[in-house]
Amino acid sequence: MMRFQLRLVQIMYVCVCGCVRLFVGAWLLSAWPIAYAQVPATASISSMTAPQLDIAKLLSTYKLSAGDVISIRVFGEDELSRERIRLSDAGTIPYPVLGEVKALGLTIGEIERSITKGLNGRYLVNPRVSVTIEEYRPFYINGMVERPGGYPYQPGLTVLKASSLAGGFKERASFSKISIIRENDPKNQPQKANINTQVNPGDTIFIEESFF
Repeated sequence: MMRFQLRLVQIMYVCVCGCVRLFVGAWLLSAWPIAYAQVPATASISSMTAPQLDIAKLLSTYKLSAGDVISIRVFGEDELSRERIRLSDAGTIPYPVLGEVKALGLTIGEIERSITKGLNGRYLVNPRVSVTIEEYRPFYINGMVERPGGYPYQPGLTVLKASSLAGGFKERASFSKISIIRENDPKNQPQKANINTQVNPGDTIFIEESFF
């Protein structure tokens, strides 16, 4: 009789444990979707990435200056095409028929329209002119990077990408003490920046040292 009672107790214990496990499992399954739904959709790593730069817009509004290298091509007119012209401080381009063509401070679209207007009627009928930037004037990065100095500009450049071109940040570089002097600022006033700040040709970046 004693053995039968002991066996009965063991069976009841197993049944109770099984029921408890089933109940807890069912509760977890029902609560999980609710808990998951409460996680904000914005709490993702993508929210911490740099904003995407509109490269097409940057190129269309890019104003030429001394040091930029451009090519001018006129469809079907090789004698009017010019390859890899580096802009001087004078800001003009010697060009057949038209003489000195202004380029300083203009976009490539404005130069295309200027040359097209000058050639149209006087020399050609409906000329097709294309101006491309072959090489951008450099930007400069100093301070706590491995190889400070000047580097060729690239469209869509940020402080982070600029530091990569300069060999990366040094160990004691301060990400909260980054400044940038814009080329077009006549006062050369340093502006506070961060690793996602856009860099333009001729700009100077400075990365300070962290002491903590």
